[in-house]
Amino acid sequence: MSAEALRAQKEEEEGTAQKLGSVFRGGEVSIRGNVAALDEANVKLIKTFGASSISELVKVPDFYTFKNELIVSHRDFDKYYSRLLSGEKSAIVSGLNPSATIHIGHIPVFDTNLFFQQKHGVEVFIPFSDDESYVSLKIKTQEEGLRYALQLTRSMLAYGFDVKKTHVIIDQIYTDIYNLAIKLSRSITMSEVKSVYSYTNDQNTGLHFYPAIQSAHVVLPNQFGMSNVLVPIGPDEDAHLRICRDIANRFKYDKPAVLHSRFLPGVDGEKMSKSRGNAVFFLDPAKEVKRKIMSAFSGGRETVEEHRRLGGNPDVDVAYMYLKSYFLTSEDAKQLNADYRKGKILSGEMKKMLLDKVQERIDDFQHKYEKVTEGDIEKVIMRNEDVDLKSLIEKSGAFSTRK
Repeated sequence: MSAEALRAQKEEEEGTAQKLGSVFRGGEVSIRGNVAALDEANVKLIKTFGASSISELVKVPDFYTFKNELIVSHRDFDKYYSRLLSGEKSAIVSGLNPSATIHIGHIPVFDTNLFFQQKHGVEVFIPFSDDESYVSLKIKTQEEGLRYALQLTRSMLAYGFDVKKTHVIIDQIYTDIYNLAIKLSRSITMSEVKSVYSYTNDQNTGLHFYPAIQSAHVVLPNQFGMSNVLVPIGPDEDAHLRICRDIANRFKYDKPAVLHSRFLPGVDGEKMSKSRGNAVFFLDPAKEVKRKIMSAFSGGRETVEEHRRLGGNPDVDVAYMYLKSYFLTSEDAKQLNADYRKGKILSGEMKKMLLDKVQERIDDFQHKYEKVTEGDIEKVIMRNEDVDLKSLIEKSGAFSTRK
């Protein structure tokens, strides 16, 4: 790139910092409140629902999601980890709702799962709740759920999960899961379901029955000789696991251990969601990735001059939060924090740092995504013996479009 082009690019980025500083200056209180609200979900699990803080554990994995406080609390993780280190064959169950593609908010859980698989040979079971998406009206048809689930399977392999140690559960393909769910359902009362989920009598019965199906997903590894099971989840999913742990105990399964990840805000500082358009998706084109990151909520001042003189606020700067959490060592994060507060780093420069990191990861993912074949995903999808999986994949159209 020529010196003139570089200068123009820098001016554009500084201009962005100025504009965003002006727009979001009055929003610092708002984003502080949003981040605090997201963190409060984790705090509530400990104070109200009996989870334990990860910080209290004597031994934790030497991995960035634990070091960077992306994993906040747990249920019986110490027991799971001890059994894992002793050499016991162990499993992780970590599902997704097949109504969207993966985004950078999924990184902490996915990277943690991948760490355990690569470091300790853990078998990873990935349920895609196509039936829950359907009964909760997140998707219009079961065919749509199947297509999304198959595309997400493709994404999991592109992300790096091992075809030999990864088992994808799509309920309309592996319908044997319902036999286990029926068995477990005898121990779940309507009072429990209504109490935990606040379901009402005017909602369809599919929603009321789904806790039994989700519990079946979690205890399924027991059917394959793995009683040491870990379930990494977001704090908003803990209710599912409280029911499941009770069910497991009633059926003499070992209670599954749980890890609770921490929510990071979307690029606008609000809770990350597809509907808000504030998440960076792994299949977003480069132009869209740049637009989202360069318009992220800023901790910068109203002008470059003011920023140089007074410095920025990394505590509310989304780009800094992502860099610190996902990409930097603690030492590098501290230095960047100090430089930003002193005005040595502009908001536009902070965002450019993040953009480079994110785009590199997304480029790698998309390159691998294009290489995943129908044959590859056939290897990891669990199925009933009479299922013609190859035909289902072809009819679904999962490989006819990129997303």
